[in-house]
Amino acid sequence: MGEPLKMMTPGDREILIERRFKAPREFVWRALVEPPLVKRWLLGPPGWSMPVCEIDLRVGGKMRFEWANDDGRSMGLTSVIREIAPNDRLVATEKFDEDWTGGETLVTQSLHDTDDGTTLRTHILYASQAARDGAKMSGMTDGMEAGYTHLDGLLAEMAA
Repeated sequence: MGEPLKMMTPGDREILIERRFKAPREFVWRALVEPPLVKRWLLGPPGWSMPVCEIDLRVGGKMRFEWANDDGRSMGLTSVIREIAPNDRLVATEKFDEDWTGGETLVTQSLHDTDDGTTLRTHILYASQAARDGAKMSGMTDGMEAGYTHLDGLLAEMAA
């Protein structure tokens, strides 16, 4: 299992999330970009599933994620890929259907080798400080950590 995530606010519109995984960088990359793998871990707390996971992995390509909860709630997100460096970096703009983040965000995910695995750094740049503060107060880290716990299990399966 990895270590609990760390959240930092390096600027007034930014959140930086760091999470270590005991898996090689290539496995973490695949889990970020291969739809059958993404659907298994990017779920958040119990009760959520991902019926739609589409990734057109090319610059200018779109990613579409839709989540459904057992209680009938749903949530959708569309991203446009700006930069791809396999096994290293993925940069995309994101916008939730309900636009609870106050506009488009710019998300940079980067992978870094550690002695015993890989650190995933997720840098999120929001449209405003108010949007960043709202996201920070939303409990987003709890949902992210729940997903990362699923990812720990998936990465262990991939290594077996």
